[in-house]
Amino acid sequence: MKILIVEDETAAYESLLDILNEIDPDIEVIGNTESVSQTINWLNGNTLPDLILMDIHLSDGSAFLIFDHIEIEIPIIFTTAYDEYAIEAFKVNSIDYLLKPIKTIELERALQKFSKLSRASSMEYSAKVKQLAPNQGYKSKLLIPVRDKLLPVDLQEVSFFYTTDKATSIGLVDGNTYNYSKTLEQIFSSLNPANFYRANKQFIIARNAVKSITVWFDSRLLVTLNRDVPEPIYISKNKAADFKEWLVNES
Repeated sequence: MKILIVEDETAAYESLLDILNEIDPDIEVIGNTESVSQTINWLNGNTLPDLILMDIHLSDGSAFLIFDHIEIEIPIIFTTAYDEYAIEAFKVNSIDYLLKPIKTIELERALQKFSKLSRASSMEYSAKVKQLAPNQGYKSKLLIPVRDKLLPVDLQEVSFFYTTDKATSIGLVDGNTYNYSKTLEQIFSSLNPANFYRANKQFIIARNAVKSITVWFDSRLLVTLNRDVPEPIYISKNKAADFKEWLVNES
């Protein structure tokens, strides 16, 4: 059995490797992706696995965004650390899921269940997954509350979205910055990932705002935008190749 693991936490990924090896040393993990964009690129460019183990919350947004861009007819076992509403949805739709921390016996049972699926059953499962994915178009404008008014802003005017523990803000090309009430994950789910990239936990950046890239000493990338930012924007070593591909290959 060949498996793709979609997981952005190193400890969780390594734990899955150990558990899979314990269950069956012949199981082959043929890839690990950490984000929505990495997963899309991987599935488009590699021989498909027999099964996907997929975390719901990835570094650049909800895993359900993947299904907006590509057709997946591969059985999926979802993993999650929380989101009881999602778990209930999986129960209703007979989709398998594992609650973190993952236990060996639970993963073994899930693998046994998926190993018994016929192709027709696998396609039925895929259809049910699509029903869980949000079906919405991408926004072209935002309404930003400013005092007692709402300011309509075209997304082409946005350089970045930034969050701290206390607040989220939107930085515009003209240098203005406004507070915004939504989380980065909520924001990213409504954006076209061809135009916006989840750089890290603090930033979503616009493709058209990227001015230059500096290769940092530890293979991270330092991204400079077309305006000042609250703190330096770093792309991790693991995401560097994916970011560079996203920047030059508009889809």
